[in-house]
Amino acid sequence: MTAEEQTREDPVDPKIEYRPEQRYVSIRTQAPLSEWGRVNALIGEVYGWLASVSATPAGPLFYRYHSVADDLIDVEVGVPVDASVTAAPPVAAGVKPAGDYAVLIHHGHPDRIRETFAALDAWAAATGTTWDVTDNVWAGRFESYLADPATQPDPATWETEVAYRVRD
Repeated sequence: MTAEEQTREDPVDPKIEYRPEQRYVSIRTQAPLSEWGRVNALIGEVYGWLASVSATPAGPLFYRYHSVADDLIDVEVGVPVDASVTAAPPVAAGVKPAGDYAVLIHHGHPDRIRETFAALDAWAAATGTTWDVTDNVWAGRFESYLADPATQPDPATWETEVAYRVRD
């Protein structure tokens, strides 16, 4: 591994960024990691629904984690939109909450994203930062895919933004 590759893969301290509310549409589900393919399959459904109502995405695809307990993950597969939309099941309209977020970019294959989660948790412990979590439910925990697999097919080159809402 070259020095440049090593630097790209090593997490660094996150940035704290204020983010305003952002509207989105999503499909919410619960799944264990062993069934993550079922979660990924929702990507096509969300984009298909957007196309069916002629809505344009206003940002990258994301996963919003509500809770992770006993290997069961409560997650939304979503896409930001500019305007309020009237959704129909299984698609729902939602809003990313405003607030301060600790943001860290994961470089490389999503299978290694737990390393970035661990880096955020270690940083929070070292700095006394508290995540906005109540009874194991996150107010804002997002994983946004900045790479388009259609134009960047090699997952080793992908960048994924991980953003955790900081408790006020």
